[in-house]
Amino acid sequence: MPNRELTPQITARVADLTGTYTAPDACAGFLLCDRHPADRVAYRIIGEGAPVDLTFGALKARSEKLASGLSQLGFGPGDRIATLMSKGDDYLVTLLAVWRLGAVYVPLFTAFARGAIEMRLESSRAKLVVCDASQRSKLEGLVGDALPDLRVGQFEEVDCDLSMRAIERSGKTGFPAYIAGGDGAVIEVYTSGTTGKPKGVVVPLRAWAGFQAYGEFGLGLTQGDVFWNAADPGWAYGLYFGVISSLTNGVTAIMHTEKFSADGTLAVLRDQGVTNFTAAPTVYRSLKAHGVEPGGIRLKNASSAGEPLTPDVNEWAPNTLGVEVHDHFGQTEAGMLVNNHHHPDLKRPIKPGSMGQSLPGWDMTVVDAETHEELGPDQPGLLAARLSKSPFAWFSGYRSAPEKNAERLTPCGRWYLTGDLAKYDAEGSFRFSSRDDDVIIMAGYRIGPFDIESVISTHPAVREVAVVAVPDEIRGEVLEAVVVLNTGSEPSDVLSDEIKQKVRTDYATYAYPRRVHYREDLPKTPSGKIQRFLIRQDLRRALEVSE
Repeated sequence: MPNRELTPQITARVADLTGTYTAPDACAGFLLCDRHPADRVAYRIIGEGAPVDLTFGALKARSEKLASGLSQLGFGPGDRIATLMSKGDDYLVTLLAVWRLGAVYVPLFTAFARGAIEMRLESSRAKLVVCDASQRSKLEGLVGDALPDLRVGQFEEVDCDLSMRAIERSGKTGFPAYIAGGDGAVIEVYTSGTTGKPKGVVVPLRAWAGFQAYGEFGLGLTQGDVFWNAADPGWAYGLYFGVISSLTNGVTAIMHTEKFSADGTLAVLRDQGVTNFTAAPTVYRSLKAHGVEPGGIRLKNASSAGEPLTPDVNEWAPNTLGVEVHDHFGQTEAGMLVNNHHHPDLKRPIKPGSMGQSLPGWDMTVVDAETHEELGPDQPGLLAARLSKSPFAWFSGYRSAPEKNAERLTPCGRWYLTGDLAKYDAEGSFRFSSRDDDVIIMAGYRIGPFDIESVISTHPAVREVAVVAVPDEIRGEVLEAVVVLNTGSEPSDVLSDEIKQKVRTDYATYAYPRRVHYREDLPKTPSGKIQRFLIRQDLRRALEVSE
């Protein structure tokens, strides 16, 4: 059993959060906004001009008026309402208004092309999409047979079906927030689809118990924090654990509206006195490659999620950021599951390559991929949650792909399967191996690419690396590494030999990459996850051409 005994205080807090969010009178508007002091800053929005502070009181008043105006137009409980909006106060107000109505929010990332947007709108049967004027062209022609009820709203009062600004002005404060109860649907989000068509996940209000718990236990949020989750809220991590986690915990959060740059990120960290920061590993590696001068950063906690954190980051972070970066693991279908927690009652020394321990409220273990029997320490298998002892569990199946449910929920009802390979040690610390479909089988060895990437990433010339397999007549598959170099380093046969030897020496003689390729960047999802399947396709295509 990898889960340690919790303190009475942590156990009581899990029960308290579970009771709050599963209650029949649970209300999103109250839990996110109305219970917090009206004069407390909910969000500080950083963009081109001066920072804009949005207090909980202003968020309440504006979202009540917008919900009231939308209600007068016939929008209400259960309706799917999407946003295709950039970050800012209008986005946050719209989000709160959707939940005050009792509607279900459908997030759309602004970097999506038309096809990705159309698929999500059609699958969810959305009745309203609120967009920026700059995104409007992506919606042209969508209203018709497939989406007969879809309407389009904009806050910019130019060339739009519905003026959200006018709707807000027409509404009244004091609009009563809808009481959804714990089982009421609040979000319909779509998985990223890196290994297949995106699947619809309906999130009930009771899931937010785990989202708030992650803020408290995983991120270590306190009332005095200035919190910044750099992930875009068009994706689950930014929505669940940026917007929802910060609002339920009642902290002051940063919303940065500019595109990512190392200089811009450093400026926000320093100028805004950010004390609690979380971002994808790509952000930390970019800061590392940029060359950050120590000083002026006041971080107490730094966290990472989305891709496993390679050890090179924590070789760099303490001297530059002043803290170690804690790796965390979660999924769209569950929230955060395993963390190197910041909460003082849960915090442990960081083990390089470990993603931490179970989030209280989840009972995580490893099971055999075929039999689903629980495995012991140091035995690799599928990372799974024991549902009978996981009060934060909420996933009940895919809305648009029920045939995929068995990939997550076992027929016996015992397990939620993450689809990720992992193992845990005698102290209950989990180590990520790979996605099940990323596993490399070479000459009978099962190899997780992250293990090899962790070794290669510590070479001083390497900025980023992805390890994949290509077909081999003798071994079945062989490893190849695709490397992005730091500024000042150049590809060479000598460097390739150094990388191969480093794997032989620091990991295993059989697991070194047979070839090393060099690129300017790696293909990633908009949320920062390396798309190994695209790299595999490119290398295998090149191999076929060479033959």
